[in-house]
Amino acid sequence: MRFKDRVVLVTGGGGGIGRTIALLFAGEGAHIVIGDLNIAGGEETVEMIRQKGGQAVFVEANVTRFEDAEKMVAQAVENWGRLDVLINNAGVTRDGLLLRMSEEDWDLVLDINLKGAFLCTKAAIKVMLKQRSGAIVNIASVVGRMGQAGQANYAASKGGLIALTKSVAKEVAGRNIRVNAVAPGFIETQMTHVLSDEVKKAWLERIPLNRAGTMEDVAKVVAFLASDDASYLTGQTIGIDGGMLMSE
Repeated sequence: MRFKDRVVLVTGGGGGIGRTIALLFAGEGAHIVIGDLNIAGGEETVEMIRQKGGQAVFVEANVTRFEDAEKMVAQAVENWGRLDVLINNAGVTRDGLLLRMSEEDWDLVLDINLKGAFLCTKAAIKVMLKQRSGAIVNIASVVGRMGQAGQANYAASKGGLIALTKSVAKEVAGRNIRVNAVAPGFIETQMTHVLSDEVKKAWLERIPLNRAGTMEDVAKVVAFLASDDASYLTGQTIGIDGGMLMSE
């Protein structure tokens, strides 16, 4: 119960990795705020937490709007009087070769993946600075460190998120607020399920551990970084990629 009575906000918690993270934190005693545009998914995550005896609330929110970021944080404070952990997980992909990539697809990915994390962090640290405590974990990606053909927008957003992590960590460390990131590699999600066997095989050949990661693999590292077990870690990006980046 590392997070007993702590308050955790998870953006993009309506499914996938975000839901897995929320369920893990709730299982260790946290009160959860789920922020998502996916109303059905967000409410389902909340119901799953409540069925297991946890406390959670859903907020319909678009992370590209500062007023929505503030709304999620305000809900945490209204319900439980504080905000201890922010997980910037909301993200999208719009893959395509650069010459064929539209400005709309570039802007959408940067707005949600990078600007969204900026806005949510800005809203959250107002509360955390007053508390003189808090932890923020950003969900980046291995492609933000090594690049990937056909994902210029996604890689740029995740590389920017890693840089944002370091910059904010330096700004708020004096108030006992830690900011870290994880960089998942090839993780089994709904997005990867639709890939062809040929594409999956190509990815696996680049992974020394010779398997895809699971959403639970990601959630466990996120929980570690948000916990007191990582009290001397800030400004770090932890790769969860089975050794993929090591082999580049």
